[in-house]
Amino acid sequence: MNHASLPPESEDLALAEACRAGDRRAQHALWVRYKNRMFGVCLRFAASRQEAEDLLQEAFVRIFRDIGQYRGEGSLEGWIRRITVRTALYHLQKQRMIPESLDEREWEQALRAADEALIAAEADEAGQLVALLQSLPQGFRTVLNLYVLEERTHEEIASLLGISVGTSKSQLHRAKMFLRKLLNKALLLL
Repeated sequence: MNHASLPPESEDLALAEACRAGDRRAQHALWVRYKNRMFGVCLRFAASRQEAEDLLQEAFVRIFRDIGQYRGEGSLEGWIRRITVRTALYHLQKQRMIPESLDEREWEQALRAADEALIAAEADEAGQLVALLQSLPQGFRTVLNLYVLEERTHEEIASLLGISVGTSKSQLHRAKMFLRKLLNKALLLL
């Protein structure tokens, strides 16, 4: 299966068609092409690397199961990304991991956990950023990811998570406050 001379969009369409036909080499090629980018998406929603790996695996099971629904309208990567995000959100909702708010004790516990995660994080900036995101309380992390990185509106977020628009806005505001506290604390230690 060599599509090296095709433009990227045609190559993705041919790859999707081969996957739809059950071609194992095409499925492997699709996995190799998109696994790292989708793992990054999963890391942003997950509380740990292991959870992100599980989400990635579950997302690709759904991708291969539903590849027949991809019609070539829009990018294949965008289609795969939407399934990956939905898989992560479904997992969070199933686990009931999206709280409305944190009380003062929970807030302090989350800040301590974030400090510990940053200290234990890899020395590189990307590792520290992932640790910072993963240390956010789940509701904060989910809304922040959807709003900032997935560029969803509060109305879309509310619909996806089964929360009110006001809760979405509140979670985003609290996530920003939480990050600001962590960054201020980190800057004091420099």
